[in-house]
Amino acid sequence: MLFAAICIDKPGQIDLRLATRAAHLAFLEAHKAQVKLGGPFLDEAEKPVGSLLILECPDLAAAQALLNDDPYAKAGLFAKVQLRPWRQVIGAAL
Repeated sequence: MLFAAICIDKPGQIDLRLATRAAHLAFLEAHKAQVKLGGPFLDEAEKPVGSLLILECPDLAAAQALLNDDPYAKAGLFAKVQLRPWRQVIGAAL
């Protein structure tokens, strides 16, 4: 099952995001079978202010567990996280 994770950074936390970025990217690479698509949300100046991830997990609990292990989450970067079941309708198959 696919899930969309919509993660919004706490305001003013660009330094925390940059400090944990390498660990976050390594985490995503290690879980690339489950992380189907991802990237940052940008502000008007094109600075990252959040993240969108499309995850493939057996259920909501597994998707939540994966998100909880992300270095960004462990560092306390996010002010808000929404995790929702998602169905792809158009675009290249994930």
